[in-house]
Amino acid sequence: MIAQQDCIDGAPALDAAAIADLLLEVPGWRVVDAALVRRYKLKNWQASLAFVNAISLMVEQQNHHPLLTMTYTYCELAFTTHSAGNVLSLNDFICAARADAVYRAAP
Repeated sequence: MIAQQDCIDGAPALDAAAIADLLLEVPGWRVVDAALVRRYKLKNWQASLAFVNAISLMVEQQNHHPLLTMTYTYCELAFTTHSAGNVLSLNDFICAARADAVYRAAP
């Protein structure tokens, strides 16, 4: 499973075929302007903040940080790999799958 993999330094850019295949492994995510994006719905401010804190721990462990936007009941993540030229790499999909696992585990 992709969520059990770890990000690597220097991950190369993915081609369109690899991106299409990997999108099948992260339902709910979409590609927008060379970023992998998903918006999560949460119960309230406290739930949103708890989710952001859990995501923060995960991405810090993976050393792969998204653009993160939080509102009262939503959190949106956008992953891209700056070191690969601001395009998608396997690291983006690993973190997307891990973010989904964090979301599923949220109370």
